[in-house]
Amino acid sequence: MHKVIRLLAVAALFAPLASGQSKKMEVTDLPGHPFSVDFASGSQLNIHVRSGDVRIVGRDDNKVSVKVDAKDPERAKEVKVRFERFENSAELDVSGGPKNDLHITIEIPKSTGLFVRMPAGQLEVSDIRGDKDVQLHAGELIVGVGNPGDYSHVEASVSTGGLEAEPFGESHGGLFRSFHKEGNGKYKLHAHVGAGDLTLR
Repeated sequence: MHKVIRLLAVAALFAPLASGQSKKMEVTDLPGHPFSVDFASGSQLNIHVRSGDVRIVGRDDNKVSVKVDAKDPERAKEVKVRFERFENSAELDVSGGPKNDLHITIEIPKSTGLFVRMPAGQLEVSDIRGDKDVQLHAGELIVGVGNPGDYSHVEASVSTGGLEAEPFGESHGGLFRSFHKEGNGKYKLHAHVGAGDLTLR
């Protein structure tokens, strides 16, 4: 009887660890093993991605995938993806790999609340319906907004560079340029570039 109790106690001790491990994934060698995981449409996804040429695009099914394309396939194997799932959200981190000539494509469900932080490079976000909070420290940021009437609040800014937002009738250049818009939609948009160009289209 005491032996059974001890076994149950040990099982109870390790059960949370096993459960926690099932929520985390780490993948390398993306050229040989592309990353893909189920992700519910309408959820919140927080992305931290390394510098480079990055595209985040909407897809029709309920999956998140990461693909890499590099001039040096061996160095591309050094790119690491870490995915951690929570109750109503998930964290996606993309790191490592060669400094230059690396293209990263992240596909997510079209209906996703999106939070993105990236140090430098070119970042394009397209075909995503949901809240968007996107910041790039230096480089070029392009965000496809879709229907401007879908937004209740829009805030866009650059510390140094150009700001173009044709759907909202805005065009600015120079230092510390920004604009705010209020509307009747249900989504919020925040986009910022430290040094470079921001385009909302």
